[in-house]
Amino acid sequence: MPCNHWLFKSEPDSFSIDDLGKSPNQTTSWEGVRNYRSRNILRDEIKLGDEVFFHHSSTEPPGIVGTCKIVRAGYPDRTAFDPESEYFDAKSTKENPRWYTVDVKLIKKFGKLLPLPMLRETPGLEKMMVCQRGARLSIQPVTKEEWDIICRLAY
Repeated sequence: MPCNHWLFKSEPDSFSIDDLGKSPNQTTSWEGVRNYRSRNILRDEIKLGDEVFFHHSSTEPPGIVGTCKIVRAGYPDRTAFDPESEYFDAKSTKENPRWYTVDVKLIKKFGKLLPLPMLRETPGLEKMMVCQRGARLSIQPVTKEEWDIICRLAY
C-alpha cells in the first residue's frame, strides 16, 4: 500500500527535530495543532506509515531538516482537554473532540538544512505548498515527485 507524504512545520524554539531525537523512542505526538484544515488532515487523511518532512519555521532561514514516519494515525489531542495546557479548548470534549494529533517517529535528521529560499529555486518544487508565499498551513501535503526531489537534495 503506497504511503502519502506530508510536511509538518514546527518552530524550533518550541519543538525542534533535536527535541524529537531526544524523545522516548524518538517518537512524539504532534499535538497543539489548532487550525481546522490541518485538523481535518490529521484526523481524516494521514495514515499509519505515511512519511513526513520535518520543517523548521519562524527561524532564519526556515527549511526542511529531516524525515519522520507516522507511527500512530489520528486520535483526539489530549492537550485540548487539559485546562493547564496552552492548547486547552473548553469546547472540545472526549465525547466530541475538536482537535486531533498523530504520533511521529524520527527517521533521519539531514546533515544540512534545506533552506526555503533554495527549495523555491529548485525545479519541480514550484507548486509545493511550502514554497508558495503566504502558505502558512502547519500540515501540508507533499507529492511523491516533490518528496523524491527533496530527498535527492538531502542525500
